[in-house]
Amino acid sequence: MDDSYLWLKALHLLGVMLFMGNIIVTGWWKFMADRTRNPQVIAFAQHQVTLTDYVFTAGGATILFAAGWGNAALHGMDVMQINWLSWGLWLFSASGVIWVAVLIPTQIRQERMAAKFSVSGGIPQEYWRLCRRWNIWGSIATLLPLMNLYWMVLKPA
Repeated sequence: MDDSYLWLKALHLLGVMLFMGNIIVTGWWKFMADRTRNPQVIAFAQHQVTLTDYVFTAGGATILFAAGWGNAALHGMDVMQINWLSWGLWLFSASGVIWVAVLIPTQIRQERMAAKFSVSGGIPQEYWRLCRRWNIWGSIATLLPLMNLYWMVLKPA
């Protein structure tokens, strides 16, 4: 087996761990911080959610995509003609579209609101409305790449 395959596979798995680990842990951390209804706790958590998405979610996604695409190219695989690769790419892409179009703008708004209400103490209803949006779309954006376990591991025809 070619060493480049193994290195790219290792990088791909590192990207998966960073990406999936962060979206699952961040969702849990934000959910638990919001449950406290403590403005300072929420503001701190909200800032960290945004920061870790830029570092770990985006960083992990970049690594896993580049290494996966690199390995497919290295082996002459037509990603759009191989079901398990095609499904994996579409699920990953759909999750990415949700992050970019809905979740990142929502959490940036929440972070800005939280910075203000951490001082004033009053959490506006708009923040909780945005939480519902973030929780619903965040759950979908997390389930989509989780479904990739099926396609990437079992590789059905």
